[in-house]
Amino acid sequence: MKEPILTVLAAGIGSRFGGLKQMTPFGAHGEGIIDYSLYDAMRAGFKRVVFIVNNKIKDDFHDFIGKNVENRMEVTYVCQELDMLPDGLKPPKDRVKPWGTGHAVLCARDAIDAPFCVINGDDLYGKSAYEKMYNYLIKQPKAGEYSMVGFELGNTLSEYGYVSRGVCDVSDEGYLNSVVERLHIITSVDGPLYTLDSKTYYALPADTTVSMNMWGFTEDYLDHLVNGFSHFYKEAMATNPLKAEYLLPNIVGALLKENKVSVKVLPSSDKWYGVTNASDQPYVEEAIRKMTAANIYPDGLWK
Repeated sequence: MKEPILTVLAAGIGSRFGGLKQMTPFGAHGEGIIDYSLYDAMRAGFKRVVFIVNNKIKDDFHDFIGKNVENRMEVTYVCQELDMLPDGLKPPKDRVKPWGTGHAVLCARDAIDAPFCVINGDDLYGKSAYEKMYNYLIKQPKAGEYSMVGFELGNTLSEYGYVSRGVCDVSDEGYLNSVVERLHIITSVDGPLYTLDSKTYYALPADTTVSMNMWGFTEDYLDHLVNGFSHFYKEAMATNPLKAEYLLPNIVGALLKENKVSVKVLPSSDKWYGVTNASDQPYVEEAIRKMTAANIYPDGLWK
């Protein structure tokens, strides 16, 4: 039996944040958000990790993050680059933006030989999310039996403006039917609200299940990524060649519509923390300080 793999998306450039979030200190001893995610994942049982970075930051990423876990986990580094495309495809001349989360995982296909969990490197999901995901993947689900950690909307909102969330339709049996992206969700005295036109707002229950891009896949998903990329590329070149992205949720959604896969929703009541804008940083730092004081994390993760 092969141990499940934690796959960390850490190649992003953090344009809205104004820097590299994956290498920004948030803890009292210089820890990054990924450090806390790795600590939670190890406590949950994960023993293998694949870091998806890019060549420009690989060495710095190793010094800031990777070296802390290399004697604790089996570590593999994979680089996501614009020209790493299947079928001999080439990026357009002026393309700078990465191809998205689906392409990132596609770049790591040679390093993945077991069921795997994909996370954003700049999100803090909480210990129970990793426990539920690891316990699902260690049972060696069959091909096409995917999973997703579902969070309560109220536990994912920011105090600093609106957010986008994948609002999930979940069956009575606990399986994902679909995900609808809501691009403008705010907090209010009446609870979460969303708008389509910045004029009229609609209520969303605080316990609405949302996806925060924490997925569990079997190895066959890599084949779906390869098979779908050519179609994505053709459409992207015709409509938005410099910015179109090949995204994990879109690919899963298409497979669900075709009844090719199932996605078990693993509910988490943990509070999710993330950093989209620079104004989020002090809020996350304070949350980590409080969790350290409450002994959720030790004072110095790697001491």
